[in-house]
Amino acid sequence: MKPIRNFCIIAHIDHGKSTLADRLIQACGAVSQREFRDQLLDGMDIERERGITIKSNTVTLSYRAKDGQDYQLNLIDTPGHVDFSHEVRRSLMACEGALIVVDASQGVEAQTVANLFLALEHDLELLPVINKIDLPSADVDRAREAIDSELGLDPFEAIPVSAKTGVGIDDVLAGIVEKLPSPEGDPDAPLKALVFDAHFDKFRGVILQCRVMEGTLKTRDAIYFMHSGREYTVDELGFNQLKLNPRDQLSAGEVGYIVAGVKSVRDIEIGDTITLVDRPAAEPVAGYQKAKQVVFSSIYPMNSDEYQDLTKALDKLAINDAALTFEKDSSAALGFGFRCGFLGLLHLDVIQERLQREFDIGLVISAPSVKYQVTLKDGKTIEVDNPSHWPDPMKIESATEPYIKASILTPEQYVGPVMELCREHRSDSQTMNYLSAGRVEVTSEMPLGEVLFDFYGKLKMMTRGYGSFDYVPIEYRATDVVKVDILVNKEPVDTLSYLVHRDKSRTRALHYCEQLAEAIPRHQFKIPIQGVIGGTVIARSTIQPYRKDVTAKLYGGDVTRKNKLLDKQKKGKAKMKQFGQVNIPQKAFVSVLRANKD
Repeated sequence: MKPIRNFCIIAHIDHGKSTLADRLIQACGAVSQREFRDQLLDGMDIERERGITIKSNTVTLSYRAKDGQDYQLNLIDTPGHVDFSHEVRRSLMACEGALIVVDASQGVEAQTVANLFLALEHDLELLPVINKIDLPSADVDRAREAIDSELGLDPFEAIPVSAKTGVGIDDVLAGIVEKLPSPEGDPDAPLKALVFDAHFDKFRGVILQCRVMEGTLKTRDAIYFMHSGREYTVDELGFNQLKLNPRDQLSAGEVGYIVAGVKSVRDIEIGDTITLVDRPAAEPVAGYQKAKQVVFSSIYPMNSDEYQDLTKALDKLAINDAALTFEKDSSAALGFGFRCGFLGLLHLDVIQERLQREFDIGLVISAPSVKYQVTLKDGKTIEVDNPSHWPDPMKIESATEPYIKASILTPEQYVGPVMELCREHRSDSQTMNYLSAGRVEVTSEMPLGEVLFDFYGKLKMMTRGYGSFDYVPIEYRATDVVKVDILVNKEPVDTLSYLVHRDKSRTRALHYCEQLAEAIPRHQFKIPIQGVIGGTVIARSTIQPYRKDVTAKLYGGDVTRKNKLLDKQKKGKAKMKQFGQVNIPQKAFVSVLRANKD
């Protein structure tokens, strides 16, 4: 196992992890110039277009060091966004070391610090890399200071590179071989293999990405998943070298793929431990955690005829993405749909875009919400994430909502506005930590529901793009949550209902009413739009009616003729208001989710 190195690349979003992975793959000769493309490990079009990594990817590289020794490098490229930190956690469990990338122009950011702590939890050896040294705004010395003061790592070990131009890549490969440890494990012990990722292939079923911790796995072995309790037979295994490269066996310390006839990612648990049926391990690999959905939203097809297509599309996405959960839902205004659980707002955004792009389905999405815990007066406790399931206020004893510990890194001059922003979003406590000259970490405990809408956008705007944000869930705390219904022409539209803290209810309702008043076209009768809590109206907007000039054909004569026509028009409008239907366009449902003014 001495010539094996298992490592991942961790950093804040957009600090150049995927570009660095591309250069490492090219330097090891794993891909020809003709076959190369940018973001080689990112398989989805949406990942390439947005320049983000959504799913961890792995590749096995062969590298010959200067001393002539051949090494097997198992590289895992991880996502940088906070929503996908569970992917990073699983990848870290499969490694002994990590490259921690710092942008030479931006320095250490919030997710860099968060990933550092995750890596330290798993006792990984860290090798700092300063990327983007080719930029005019790059300041390598300042980045070294930040690595020393904010990350607590040796700044002189940091390797300056430009992943874009390829400068310093040989130094990184040499550093991986010299500084990162080789794996440990006994090839003759009972099998213990960690499943850290999986993807679905329509011809071969689920392809598992595994790191063998102990023992040896061979083809035709009968395997057992220790958490899900399922048994399969290994059809094929080997190394993932941009294409699947079959082998006879995988032994302790190696990373590879397994094909075992698994039909869906839902059949197994990502993070599970594989062992042999006839010689099982005593206990699974420690550190297993299930992905937790924190944001919930309802998805409806714009055209009710597309409901079956949406069902098939969600099934196909769930085959690949075990973190996506969904169950049937219905709305009086929009018909049948699904209530879905997501890891965060970016996860919701990615799923929405994939549904529209890959399956060509027009969608309407309800306002995202979090999961509240409600204690009823009869002593029962229920969990509610859907406003339509909110119990009668008379039956509620108390309610709690999830809180997060937010870590915000910002330049010193923006500390005041950032703390004010936290207070606006019902922050419970705020502490400041001066990391280095001009850099401050603001730590704040606040409700998760408060950061769903516009917190991140406002933070970026008020810090001129230099602020960064990361959070971890902590606990549930008591809250005063109310359900706000939106009435259009005195009829409730259940899709627009939402749960919110009482202090924010009027501001949010006013925003909904104003946005709907702009998005709904005028009718022949006056349309009131109201936000109500129970029977109390807390906000209102009115869409004024079209008014036909019924007196235009008159050319004089007695005024009673004119009044008679106007009275007739008035009665017609009153009758129309009583029986007329308001057509709410699909864009109106989307408009209320944008540019939230609270």
